[in-house]
This record gives sequence, C-alpha cells and structure tokens, in this order.
Amino acid sequence: MKKSTIIILVVVAVVAVWVVTGYNGLVKADEAVSNAWSNVENQYQRRADLIPNLVNTVKGYASHEKETLDAVISARTRATQVTVDADNLTPEKLLEYQKAQGEVGAALGRLLAITEAYPDLKANQNFLELQAQLEGTENRISVERRNFNDVAKNYNTSIRTFPRNLLAGMFGFDKRPYFEAQEGAEQAPVVQF
Repeated sequence: MKKSTIIILVVVAVVAVWVVTGYNGLVKADEAVSNAWSNVENQYQRRADLIPNLVNTVKGYASHEKETLDAVISARTRATQVTVDADNLTPEKLLEYQKAQGEVGAALGRLLAITEAYPDLKANQNFLELQAQLEGTENRISVERRNFNDVAKNYNTSIRTFPRNLLAGMFGFDKRPYFEAQEGAEQAPVVQF
C-alpha cells in the first residue's frame, strides 16, 4: 500500500472513532437528562399521591374549610393533567408544568396554615405523619430539581462546546431547559391567623 493511502485510512479511522464516541457520549448525556426528569416527575407524583390522604385527614377536623380543601384537590388535579415527556422538554412546557406544580405547593401551604386553628388536628398522629411525609417529599422534589438542573447543565455544555457542537448539530441534539425560580419566589409567604 502507498503511504498516502495508509494515512488516509488512519485519518478516516480516527474521525470515525471520534464520531462514534462523541455521538455515544451525547446519547448518554441526553439519557441522563431524561432520567433526571423522570426522578423529578416521580417525586411530584409522590406528592400528588399523598395529597388525598392529607386532605381526608384534615376534612375530619375542618369540614367547614371546604374552599381550601377544594382548592388543594383542584390544584392537584390540574397538576397531574400537565405532563411533559422527557423527549419533548421545551422551556414552555417546563414552565407550564412548573406553574401547575407551584399552584399545588401554594394550595398545600394554605391547607397547612389552617391547621393552626385546629389543636386536635395538629396533635393527630395521622396528620403529623402525613405532614412529615409531605415535608420530606418537598425536600426530595427540591433535590431532584437541582439534580435535573445539574444534569441539564452538563448536557447543554456538552452540546455547545467545540467539537461536540458539530456532532450535536448534525444529529439533532437540542438544548434542554432548566427549572427556574417561580415568579414571586423571592418573597416569603405571609401566614396570618
């Protein structure tokens, strides 16, 4: 073989190895984002599953707080209807999902605030356990959202840096959105009795 043919074959082989490893790396990063998104959804689902039990426990003590209880159930229903597929995770869809989940959080905050008026409810073991589970779930949601943002940042950095940006453009890897603080989140909620 000629020396030039060997050089061309080596260059082609190196480029092929780079394309394959680069593409596989982008696929792994994309799958990591999808997995992180699934973990976020899992924690939101856990919260949605706890809400009916919490509402039913409060109902027994505070039946005349129907408006607040209905608001919690309504917010939960709306939030479970808003779904975002990890493959179609656009900033707009993420914002819509985040807004629906924020409504659930606000409604739960109002629900937990009314418990101050019911000393028997505050001492009820079922309520205390549900409240602890809900608090733990809120912490898990926060952790999973942060993990999602970290994984999305790594993925976005990967598809935007040279030379992987060339592969990302060729194979259609698009930027993933982040969870952001909701409007008004900089202000602490006011609870009055």
